[in-house]
Amino acid sequence: MNQPRLALLIGIICISIFPVLVRLNLVPSLSSAFYRMAIASVVLVPYAIFSGHFKRYSAKLMGMMILAGVIFGSDVAVWNIAIVGSSATQATLLTNLSPVWVGIGSYFILKIKPTPNFWWGTLLALIGMVVLVGVEVFVEFRFDQAFVFGVLSGVFYASYMLLSKRILEEVPVVTFMTFSLLSSSVYLGIWCLVSGEPLTGFSNLGWGILVIQGLVCQLLAWLLISFATKHMRATRVSLSLLSQALLASLLAWVFLNEEINLQMIFGGLIVLVGIAITFFDTTGSSFERFKKRKLKS
Repeated sequence: MNQPRLALLIGIICISIFPVLVRLNLVPSLSSAFYRMAIASVVLVPYAIFSGHFKRYSAKLMGMMILAGVIFGSDVAVWNIAIVGSSATQATLLTNLSPVWVGIGSYFILKIKPTPNFWWGTLLALIGMVVLVGVEVFVEFRFDQAFVFGVLSGVFYASYMLLSKRILEEVPVVTFMTFSLLSSSVYLGIWCLVSGEPLTGFSNLGWGILVIQGLVCQLLAWLLISFATKHMRATRVSLSLLSQALLASLLAWVFLNEEINLQMIFGGLIVLVGIAITFFDTTGSSFERFKKRKLKS
């Protein structure tokens, strides 16, 4: 019973160190995103081939897996830019708004009606975002690139989650991860070449950070989180993942001397509470079951 919880804890730690590594700014943002995917692919693809998970599916499913990789690659790229342009704390909190965008996307695309708790939580999370960044930013429309890319990262990740949910109904996890990582690597590699981002010439420390990002923050983290998700309730895992924002902020404060003021703390807590509320399902609560029994009697 303790193994899934331990796996989840280690997975969260692995994810939380990523913003700190990017914030060191030893490797350009796009180059960092490319190597995170490419290094993970170098390890996962041989395993997928020898284990029989590297196989073709229908053209529709293959296209969807490639698209998922492109979306996830875009998510990591814009998140890296947001981290470098603002702070690890703000960028991580803004991209953690993804559950809100997932719920809204499910409502309009999948026609799934969220519970009232979802809408109340969404409203609270958006209020927290305003407090975090500053009311004056919204009043005066002073949205800088880092803020826009932080929110955009959450939108990309939400789109990836919605698409992957559909794909994983027909494709094993390893197969999906393999093709999505490969497409992410190719997509980000082309993006780096077109934009003139360097792919070589980094310091030894820079290369070391890239290896850690690919093996620890991408491959190991998501394997551990997937294992935990398989053996634990999805809502509990999702709620636990919100702690990465707080842990990333703490690590940035300790190792990067990032300033964390009361406004950021207050706004961040409102965001996390709002997102947490969206995960609660009142339809199966004791009170609702009691009302149903009363109606039947």
